Amino acid sequence: MISRITVVVIAVVLFIYNPVIWVTRAQQAQTETEAVQVIGLEGLKDNTKGRLRVVKGSLRFIHNKGNAEVPAAAIQDVITGRDSQRVIGGTLGTLTMLAPFGAGRVLSLFRTKMDTLTIQYRDAGGGLHGVIFTVPLGKAETIKQELISHGAKTSIPTEADPKTTTSNTKEKP
Repeated sequence: MISRITVVVIAVVLFIYNPVIWVTRAQQAQTETEAVQVIGLEGLKDNTKGRLRVVKGSLRFIHNKGNAEVPAAAIQDVITGRDSQRVIGGTLGTLTMLAPFGAGRVLSLFRTKMDTLTIQYRDAGGGLHGVIFTVPLGKAETIKQELISHGAKTSIPTEADPKTTTSNTKEKP
């Protein structure tokens, strides 16, 4: 008799807490990334540390004094450090390593240890703003993809985009 009661109690508990488990899993699906707002968000000091997350179609920067939010639909351009490297590329990127007084080595170290996420957006009044974030290496591309899926625009397509291959951009005779 006790074993039947135990089974019923366990079943009821699992039934009641099942929605809580699903909500927790859904929240974990949203990626939250450590970030530093280098410059650009109104009301925040430069180099403010916090976390970036794409929530309900907006890029949210969560810091110790509150949140700053930019709707993805208002973002006119989102660019990662990897995009910049592809555009500038090869020789110029290599030459920056030779900058005087060791600065080039610092720049090259900076480029390989963290990534940048730059967004350009319009506020509700139509004013143009820009924000630069630094994030751990490889995280900027994920955030860019999430923003694009929520309506943000970009001037540099992602590397995985088939439109960027040279075979597709060449005209046929």
